[in-house]
Amino acid sequence: MGKRTDPLTQLPIPLLEWYGEHARQLPWRSDPTAYHVWVSEIMLQQTRVAAVLDYYRRFMDAAPTVADLARMPDEQLMKLWQGLGYYSRARNLKRAAVQIVARFDGQFPDKYEDIRALPGVGDYTAGAIASIAFGQAVPAVDGNVLRVVTRLTANPSDITLPATKRQVAEKLGEIIPTAQPGQFNQAMMELGATVCIPNGAPLCDKCPAAQFCLARQKGLTAELPVKTPKKARRIEERTVFLIFRGNKVALRQRGAKGLLAGLWEFPNEHAPAEDALKKWGVEGIATPGDTGRHIFTHIEWHMSAIMVEAVDDRLPHGWVWASRQELDRQYAVPNAFRAFETAVRQQLGYF
Repeated sequence: MGKRTDPLTQLPIPLLEWYGEHARQLPWRSDPTAYHVWVSEIMLQQTRVAAVLDYYRRFMDAAPTVADLARMPDEQLMKLWQGLGYYSRARNLKRAAVQIVARFDGQFPDKYEDIRALPGVGDYTAGAIASIAFGQAVPAVDGNVLRVVTRLTANPSDITLPATKRQVAEKLGEIIPTAQPGQFNQAMMELGATVCIPNGAPLCDKCPAAQFCLARQKGLTAELPVKTPKKARRIEERTVFLIFRGNKVALRQRGAKGLLAGLWEFPNEHAPAEDALKKWGVEGIATPGDTGRHIFTHIEWHMSAIMVEAVDDRLPHGWVWASRQELDRQYAVPNAFRAFETAVRQQLGYF
């Protein structure tokens, strides 16, 4: 019996043919400059493509160049990012833009090592930029790619381990087509996002690698990839205070570090927070409001709202009264408080 051919070596040609026929039309693919690829890849971390499209277009309208991003006020940046979550991504984008302006005269660096050294850029993002924008034959290994490769090769290694990621990157480095590295990396991402999907059974009948996929041959597609379960999230019970004065709502800004750093929020405390209003010096008529839940990476907030109609304009130092227009245009309130959006909008006269 002859030696079995490595399925990875059979992948490039059918994969690229499949990608040529099935690639989604996305704005950053139509003009794949380094800046466009970079912004899109940072936005796409932890976020679905459909959710990113409008954000990407608005972002490019506001900051069409690296230099524009570098000088963008933080408040405007956070407002542009509002709703995408993981706000440290936006802060790192600006930090990196400032570095590019200072070190590279505003021109995006074209060396992998320089790209990798930018704030918020890891191996995957650096590989995506270097291959797609600059034609360098370096792999870009994200969760989609890890899933495709471990299924294709029936690899039982835990994909959460750095050693597995290094092994996959090394193997892809041996087969990546030097003439089309960017197309290959994008095809791998596309295959994992649309066919060899993360949730639910893979769509093997649509896969260009179906004939030589070892997981499919061995009936292992449901068992692969192997992934260590995440630790259970810590539950926090919080009371959220929706404090109104006429057609304005009270906001406070979170600290410069930690969860949701620098964003504006409806004041909240660990439940039951009976003395919060007194501590803040806010007087008013309080009634129970809606409840909500928000899941962060390691924490889950269970929230209950208290609606307060303040008797005067007094607020703690640094807090603001925000009008409907200011909420729309100026203050970035994170999605964690989306459960209370309807109540706030009704009070401020949206409806």
